[in-house]
Amino acid sequence: MRLLVNSRDMGDTVKTHKWSRREFVGMGAAAAGASLAAKTIVRLSPDPIPSPQAVSASDRVRFGIIGVGMQGSWLLSESIRLPGVECAAACDLYDGRHLLAREIVRADLPVTRRYQALLDDKDIDCIVAAVPDHWHKQVVVDAVNAGKDVYCEKPMSHSAADGVAMVDAAKKTGRIVQIGSQRVTSQICAKARELIAQGTLGDLTFVEGWLGRNDPTGAWQYPPPPDLSPRNLDWDTWLGSAPKRPFDPNVFARWRCWKEYGTGVAGDLLVHLVSGMMFMLGLHQPPTQASSVGGIRRWKDGRNMPDVHAVIYYYGELPVCMRLNLGTAMPETYRFQGSKGVLEVTGSSLSYTPQTGKDSSPSYYAGSFPRAMREAYVAKWHQENDPKPGEAPLLETTAISGPDYDDVRPHLWTFFEAVRTRNPVVEDAVFGHHAALACHMANESYFRRGAVSWDEASKTIKG
Repeated sequence: MRLLVNSRDMGDTVKTHKWSRREFVGMGAAAAGASLAAKTIVRLSPDPIPSPQAVSASDRVRFGIIGVGMQGSWLLSESIRLPGVECAAACDLYDGRHLLAREIVRADLPVTRRYQALLDDKDIDCIVAAVPDHWHKQVVVDAVNAGKDVYCEKPMSHSAADGVAMVDAAKKTGRIVQIGSQRVTSQICAKARELIAQGTLGDLTFVEGWLGRNDPTGAWQYPPPPDLSPRNLDWDTWLGSAPKRPFDPNVFARWRCWKEYGTGVAGDLLVHLVSGMMFMLGLHQPPTQASSVGGIRRWKDGRNMPDVHAVIYYYGELPVCMRLNLGTAMPETYRFQGSKGVLEVTGSSLSYTPQTGKDSSPSYYAGSFPRAMREAYVAKWHQENDPKPGEAPLLETTAISGPDYDDVRPHLWTFFEAVRTRNPVVEDAVFGHHAALACHMANESYFRRGAVSWDEASKTIKG
């Protein structure tokens, strides 16, 4: 079908053109694109961490670390670089990590297999915990009951019930709990939050997020320590509440692959997308509904957690789609869609492309009008909508690009500052619980092969 469309030239005469429907729509898009201009801002706020001289010796915070594995050793290394922060002791069930902790901190650092020893130490102000997911609840509950503030790696919990217990313990004791999803401390996410709060997007219509990896290490096929054995690892304690099984070095190193110990790609990657989205949108709730698809598409290594996982959520009435993939690399990205434009956020940049939400040309539906009616409609449309020469609106595409920014250090800094000042943290136990619930609902839906919902009254996930 070809449409007859009228357009005005620089004078008042009406000219008739023949365009296909596709050409007509493309013409409208081109017209809209012509009104866009790029505006780039490259400077963000300075690093919030002060110089070492800014913190007095009397304000020193002493922490103990529980779990000195891949993530824990990173947190330990970053924490001791912060002004006024000191590591007092380290705990791990594998003796090789006692040596690692001492290599990071100092040769005479107290080390132990029993984390209770750190909780009993009155000289330790707080705990940094980076243990497998199935140990999160016990460590956090024990820590706050012992009067310790605690930084716990994401996801906060291994199950919905664990999360409920952790929130209750934090509220009962009044201790500070901060969860280690660092997007809430990202400068880029903070700028996106500001833009959204200002109403830049208009009516929020849809949110997407995605993240993918494409390498064995990214899929948790970590090489176990060559010397690992029941002689230098307390295997039975490591298993904890999980079913007993013979010693297996791969299970120890790759625990994220199994639901008995971890929460899969949901707890490793999805929780970052969800917590970042919650922070940027100012959401203070779990999803009301979740529906998943996925499978073990590439890493058929005995794992029982999917390596591809896509989830559709309802947050109230807001639809949200999150996609995770361990077989295809995709940079972490959010796309917020609104009536006034699209905001795209990555780890180090954001871009906002505005949209008017209005017709940029006469409706192609007019092609179904008789000629005289169509020509009258088109002429009237241009009369009412064409800007005067030189007065066409200019829509700016805003791009913000920051330098390479490590959000782990400032995230740890907010925790230690909260311990020092008793000021609340953003990613507290309630926030962490809501983010983790999104992961648990994603997993529940995947294994049930059906939609699930969160029932606040019973505090359970229902099919």
